[in-house]
Amino acid sequence: MNDRPQPEPIHATLRSERVYEGRVIGLRVDEFSLPSGGTAVREFVTHPGAVAIVALLEGDDVLLVEQWRHAVGKTLYEIPAGTLSPGEAPLSCADRELGEETGDTAARMEPLVYFYSAPGFCNERLHVFLATGLTPGEQHTEEDEDIRVTAVPWEQALAMCLDGSIEDAK
Repeated sequence: MNDRPQPEPIHATLRSERVYEGRVIGLRVDEFSLPSGGTAVREFVTHPGAVAIVALLEGDDVLLVEQWRHAVGKTLYEIPAGTLSPGEAPLSCADRELGEETGDTAARMEPLVYFYSAPGFCNERLHVFLATGLTPGEQHTEEDEDIRVTAVPWEQALAMCLDGSIEDAK
């Protein structure tokens, strides 16, 4: 994980305005200085961060969820994932989301990587975990979620990424 000290920013924020604050995201407009002496204005989405879980069953099957995504107008195959609650640690969120979306609990949850999903316009940081030693249970989906869980062989999941069957970047 890359938590190395960062140099002083070369862009000082001159003005920041919250334009919208929703249940999960916000919209902010910032004006900042440029090294050239000029200024720039950018709109961006604020997001509390999220987790995604590569859940491996014995025999190297991976759990995928099928979920309707209104923003793209279709059902997508994805790995289990979800948004961090205020003050929630990524590991706790990963445990919670795996249980909610698949019903499974993991004996081991290991951090794999984190990254910014779309840093050109959003500050969402996505933490990816590997879940192993799964014990099945009951899904605890939220009221507005309709999630179907599918186990597929690891090689098939990779092929689905390459053939376009899995379109979600996670």
